[in-house]
Amino acid sequence: MQTAASALYPETSAEHFSARNFERLSALIQQYSGIKMPSGKRTMITVRLRARLTQLRLPHLDAYCDFLFLEGGLEQEIVHLIDAVSTNKTDFFREPAHFDFLRETALPHYAAEGRRQLKFWSSAASIGAEAYTLAMVLDDFRTRHRGPDYSILGTDISTEALAVAVSGQFPRAMMEPVPDEFLARYILQPRDPEMDFVRVAPGLRAKMAWGRLNLMDERYPVERDMDVIFCRNVLIYFDRPTQHKVLERLCGHLTVGGFLILGHSESSIGANLPVTAVYNTIFRKV
Repeated sequence: MQTAASALYPETSAEHFSARNFERLSALIQQYSGIKMPSGKRTMITVRLRARLTQLRLPHLDAYCDFLFLEGGLEQEIVHLIDAVSTNKTDFFREPAHFDFLRETALPHYAAEGRRQLKFWSSAASIGAEAYTLAMVLDDFRTRHRGPDYSILGTDISTEALAVAVSGQFPRAMMEPVPDEFLARYILQPRDPEMDFVRVAPGLRAKMAWGRLNLMDERYPVERDMDVIFCRNVLIYFDRPTQHKVLERLCGHLTVGGFLILGHSESSIGANLPVTAVYNTIFRKV
């Protein structure tokens, strides 16, 4: 793709990135996605955007910023920009106490109420490890205890991460935290033992729905009767006012009596939310 900026900057050896352009780019990222980009993130941005510079045939980040802010490239590029700077750190059975709570407390409670169907939402799903962990726990409980059926919605701002989630295919090394019983039941091994990827079983993948969602949006196109909402390890990238607005919106999609589950680094929650603390980082809507 030839841009005016690529013609203006024919030299490709130097990676120019002025302080002014870093400030403009970091402000754009925070305004759009809520992700804070302090000065210490400058090197990270430079590294992560190298692939976009190559694809756009731009020599450096000053030219990239000209493309965004002066040439009208922002609308077509914003999704790629957010994909590049998003942190998609995730693991199967990450923060296992939350899944223990579901298995030992929440799911038996719903079963005792006679619930036949539960709705779960992984609101910052990344590549899907959290949502697929949920599916394993829920399916196991249903099988063992004739528990309720379930559906899981996974959303994320990154289209690249969601593409991995939809595929259900993961590096074999990511399966280390998965219990052996679940590995045997829910994870398909490749016929070729040399292959480094495994895949989530079709029965679990069929329980999933995936969609792109920006938590900064004023409204979420999501049903308002979710029983459990996970929003873990994403609020730490937002400032306090943004954290509170996101949590308010999430609570609006949670049914009364439903559970909101945050990350262990996000135990502090803003006031004036319609929830009460059940355990550390686990809240119930009242």
